[in-house]
Amino acid sequence: MKFSCGTRFTFLILFLFAAQSVHVFAGSFHKDVQIHWGNGRGKVRDRDGKLLSLSLDKSSGSGFQSTQEFLYGKAEVQMKLVPGNSAGTVTTFYLKSPGTTWDEIDFEFLGNLSGHPITLHTNVYTRGSGDKEQQFHLWFDPTVNFHTYCITWNPQRIIFTVDGIPIREFKNSESIGVPFPKNQPMRQYASLWEAEHWATRGGLEKTDWSKAPFTAFYRNYNVEGCVWANGKSSCPANSPWFTQKLNLDEEKKMKWAQSKYMVYNYCTDKRRFPRGVPAVCT
Repeated sequence: MKFSCGTRFTFLILFLFAAQSVHVFAGSFHKDVQIHWGNGRGKVRDRDGKLLSLSLDKSSGSGFQSTQEFLYGKAEVQMKLVPGNSAGTVTTFYLKSPGTTWDEIDFEFLGNLSGHPITLHTNVYTRGSGDKEQQFHLWFDPTVNFHTYCITWNPQRIIFTVDGIPIREFKNSESIGVPFPKNQPMRQYASLWEAEHWATRGGLEKTDWSKAPFTAFYRNYNVEGCVWANGKSSCPANSPWFTQKLNLDEEKKMKWAQSKYMVYNYCTDKRRFPRGVPAVCT
């Protein structure tokens, strides 16, 4: 069976350990993640572990993390975001390494007032440095139904997809001096938290706590990749995602998504970069 971002059912997951390949069935929040903060605000909602909710109130948000670390892989989940007035809230699905010079690959959804679009914020950090933001207003309301979000991370590129449509590709540009996340294993994380000081219109719109608790739902969680164990990881090149790149049709779809739905691109922000955009943009 061929793995593909955007598929709406649970996959057979291939975890690749240091010197051997081990097949396991993933997709269970019971065994594949830990709800690591929130004091009960994160909950697995069904016996099979396919549906999980995160909640936020004035006291705390909540979040979960994968039980294992990966050095390269593909992380996918379906999400239904906070409905109604969600100003000041941030709902996330991302990869991150520990430490002060961390690597990170982000899907962050910035809440908004009722009737206004939620902003999908993407970013890539390498050695603690980000500043590579691209933002989108999607072609659907992500609070009404579940939609599939996927991060593919391999040695040559990072691909962000929404319902199987690529919206962003961050290529390995180390040949021109641009750092690329390749040395630090990451866990997969998700969270729902309050960031009213910046999340909605730069902090102009504050969180309406009378609407709390705010709740987002996650389902059909799937991660396949190279499990980091005992200080090393093995990533055979025959894993489909390990050499994945965009074909011509996918490049056309990405151009469509960016031309129609991108609302911010750091590569075109001349005010922010008056001396010229970052090298990776060229």
